[in-house]
Amino acid sequence: MFPLTAENKPVAQLLYSTGTCPRCIFRFCGVDFHAPYKLSHKELLNELQKFLETEKNELNLDVPNPPPKKMRLQELEDGTKGIDNLSQNGEGRISPVEDGSFASQNSNLNVCNVCLGVLQGFCEKEFIQQVCQKVEASGFEFTNLVFSVSFPPQLSVREYAVWLLVKQEMGCATEPGRKQSLSLGRNDIVQLKEAYKWITHPLFSEELGIPIDGKSLFEVSVVFAHPETVEDCYFLRALCPDCFKPAKNKQSVFTRMAVMKALNKIKEEDFLKQFPCPPSSPKAVCSVLGIECAHGAVFVAGRYNKYSRNLPQTPWIIDGERKLESSVEELISDHLLTVFKAESFNFSSSGREDVDVRTLGNGRPFAIELMNPHRVHFTSQEIKELQQKINSSSNKIQVRDLQLVTREAIGHMKEGEEEKTKTYSALIWTNKVIQKNDIEFLNEIKDLKIDQKTPLRVLHRRPLAVRVRVIHSMETHYVDEHHFRLYLKTQAGTYIKEFVHGDFGRTKPNIGSLMKVTADILELDVESVDVDWPPALDD
Repeated sequence: MFPLTAENKPVAQLLYSTGTCPRCIFRFCGVDFHAPYKLSHKELLNELQKFLETEKNELNLDVPNPPPKKMRLQELEDGTKGIDNLSQNGEGRISPVEDGSFASQNSNLNVCNVCLGVLQGFCEKEFIQQVCQKVEASGFEFTNLVFSVSFPPQLSVREYAVWLLVKQEMGCATEPGRKQSLSLGRNDIVQLKEAYKWITHPLFSEELGIPIDGKSLFEVSVVFAHPETVEDCYFLRALCPDCFKPAKNKQSVFTRMAVMKALNKIKEEDFLKQFPCPPSSPKAVCSVLGIECAHGAVFVAGRYNKYSRNLPQTPWIIDGERKLESSVEELISDHLLTVFKAESFNFSSSGREDVDVRTLGNGRPFAIELMNPHRVHFTSQEIKELQQKINSSSNKIQVRDLQLVTREAIGHMKEGEEEKTKTYSALIWTNKVIQKNDIEFLNEIKDLKIDQKTPLRVLHRRPLAVRVRVIHSMETHYVDEHHFRLYLKTQAGTYIKEFVHGDFGRTKPNIGSLMKVTADILELDVESVDVDWPPALDD
């Protein structure tokens, strides 16, 4: 059913006569239900022409306030829009070409002066098929998608100009027997993106056989440009310079948000002095700058054990020079990148150990954010096999409880960095001869508070501060006259090496000061990281 009524006829006649496409006419007439927009451009032209069909003289009389003579003459002179030639020009159609852009198959085609062709050919089935071909060739795995579009900012300027035109020409008009005016508020116009979505979403679902879901992590985006009219926005910068400030991540100051901000600020009379109402019809439709596919990050978590005393957690690079050939991060992530077909990753963990420190017990929780993965669906058996593959590839690390998690779940791991406890085992040397009874008093110390000034060894990457940490308990095992093993349960974030040797007095008290000896640490192992995350899995 054709959606326009006799009440809409004056607006439809005015817009059609100035070069506006049927779907944009619907938008300015406030047609906010989907079905009419879904008809093909050709069908809409035919229906609209039937709706407006009348004798030329009657057509002019039907328009309560015809466009100014100067405007109408100008349009007839350029031979593309006048009321006299609409019926013959309306038969042209826009169709896709091989490079993804669009071209007119009819040199007489009217390109819409508002949407610049977006609602003419770019929402037809042919174009959607082209986009779907790109999607299917992208290699991404997906069961739904979100479709996003980026339109040239000058479309907002043109829409504003047409709104002023309708407001001026129709705003004061009344129909016979009616008291209210045909006024049109800016909020009454159906948004271009909304109309585009109504038309294209069903076509995507039909073509790909999947739902369009605004929460999908898989995004297909199309970026439109229209070089011919790019200068449409320029006058706004002169009138509203505060709205157009350069941004580091933007190539142009004329963003859609900046243009909308200026249009909300500018006075209508100033706009009318600077920009033609109605805007002229361009010679060419928009071009497609790109059709991009991207998948949101997925997260894999687990726990790792580190058995080597010559393996850093993350790549060890100093002044651009790599010190060791591998790292915990790489031994795990290299496999994940390959299997998930991801472009890059971010590694995080609940704390970190030094290169010469082993991590034993149930391991340290970690999470890896995989960027733009092409494969995302795995069974629990496939994840288990991936864990086995990681473990069999190196004797320096082992991974357990490997699983897919949400972004929000990673917060549980981060909470543990400062709030939870950690257990360590340290082999300690003393310069003085010791007996078993010289170390037993340490077993009785509970919840010892220590002040730790930022250690010298990490001062280059940590701010200088004094941090209060708690040694919850200690247990000693005598080895010989110069060695004993110390088991400690501490607050997360405690520097264990510095608690042993004192770091030139920067950690007080310390094992050396408590025992009144010079003490040093020879070996350190992390025995447990008491963060109850990620959930333990059955072997």
